[in-house]
Amino acid sequence: QVQLVESGGGLVQPGGSLRLSCAASGRTVNSYTMGWFRQAPGKEREFVAGISRSVGKTPYADSVKGRFTISRDNAKNTVYLQMNSLKPEDTAVYYCAADRSRVGVVLTAANNYDMWGQGTQVTVSS
Repeated sequence: QVQLVESGGGLVQPGGSLRLSCAASGRTVNSYTMGWFRQAPGKEREFVAGISRSVGKTPYADSVKGRFTISRDNAKNTVYLQMNSLKPEDTAVYYCAADRSRVGVVLTAANNYDMWGQGTQVTVSS
């Protein structure tokens, strides 16, 4: 049974940086396509970034492109989301998720992901 545990959230000023981590237990993160999503109060959960299982495709939402970077450390069984130049509109609960069905493709709809972490709060405010 795979479990996903996010960490690294917190309060940061606009323009600052945070690195989120998603540690997987039970199977290696290289076994699955992994995604980061976020959900702000009153809004739907939205795709932020993903990394495919085999070929390393890394699509991003337009709103974070050039500021966020997703990566995977197979030795540590962890997926990261490096977030730079943070804006107040990045404030949300960030979730890590795994898609155990597909190889070589990253889908952006949340209902394609069948395993989720508990989420970590990111607040960008001065």
